[in-house]
Amino acid sequence: MTKLSIILQFIISSVVIENSRAISSPLAPFTTYKHSIELQKNVADLWWTVDDNEREITFELHMNTTGWIALGISPAGGMKGADIGVGWVDQTGSVFLQDRYSSANGRPMVDNTTIDWFAVQGHESGTNNLIFAYGLTDPVPSGPNGEITYHENRRGSRTLPLRSYADPPSEDIFAGLDYVEFRLNNYVVPPTDTTYHCKIYKAPSNYSVKRHAIGHKTIVDSASQDLVHHLLMYECDSTAQFDDNNLPDGLCDQIYQQLVPCASNIATGWAVGGDYMVAFPKEAGYPVGGDFPIKYYMVQMHYDNPNLLSNRTDNSGIRFYIGKELRQYDLGYLTFGTDSSAAALAIPPKVERFIVDSYCSATATTVNMSF
Repeated sequence: MTKLSIILQFIISSVVIENSRAISSPLAPFTTYKHSIELQKNVADLWWTVDDNEREITFELHMNTTGWIALGISPAGGMKGADIGVGWVDQTGSVFLQDRYSSANGRPMVDNTTIDWFAVQGHESGTNNLIFAYGLTDPVPSGPNGEITYHENRRGSRTLPLRSYADPPSEDIFAGLDYVEFRLNNYVVPPTDTTYHCKIYKAPSNYSVKRHAIGHKTIVDSASQDLVHHLLMYECDSTAQFDDNNLPDGLCDQIYQQLVPCASNIATGWAVGGDYMVAFPKEAGYPVGGDFPIKYYMVQMHYDNPNLLSNRTDNSGIRFYIGKELRQYDLGYLTFGTDSSAAALAIPPKVERFIVDSYCSATATTVNMSF
């Protein structure tokens, strides 16, 4: 299938929040951009530059189709309320772009009230919530509402801070390094709308002295990418003891008592829209093995399965890359917020705004932290 690429210029009507990495498009972008990201592997690539003076964002979107493509800015990552640019290149090579608006989860209407999207050029050759989609055929502009065909499952969304985006590192910088993985093995995702699965992993025992992880990669199984919502990795208490031949593994609620020593200290996490690759600051590393007191970790996986799909397996997890030398500092995580339990966080229905106040006593910071 050939690629369709169109440069879109979005005029910022309100303040919204040089290297190409992990890009799969065989086509080079028309020009140089400040940021780039692979929205969906082998399907969708995006480049963009923000011009604060002109209050404009210039996007270049490559999609693996010869039909229409769409890029939108959404209030919450869905269709409702999204401002969308829909573009295509017809058989004569002419570029078309429509400014559309979606008031619900349906075909977006042509927006004749404002013009926020402009086509700069395009060709066919073989914390903002972006939504994207594509169809297999060009629209018929003369038809009712442009006759955009339904995208079916050819869609996606990403949460990106367009103005302050920090390009994630290339995995190439970790080439040749040892790594440690905490990963599921053909876990069968239950056919229920929401599943929290927890599994305890033993820290690597092959390092006789402490080593530093210098980055990590979140591995989301492509076969279950539509089901994985987020993962959290916890450090178990240094006094935690488990049977290494029968480590806890199951639905979090069902094995909760076994997980108590591992439920308070978050080591890292990932959620839909986040970057898969993370490189730690050059002066610090995350301690692993040796005399580091943490000997067990828990990974909690959250699956969102509203269609109650069955017979789906998952092999997602997280990989830590181990540096060859210790760095100056040990890296740790400080978590702020309120526990999302019924006793700690209860958001009343139909409220437009809800404020959560969290407090940390001076005793806690004096005893547990040093600067």
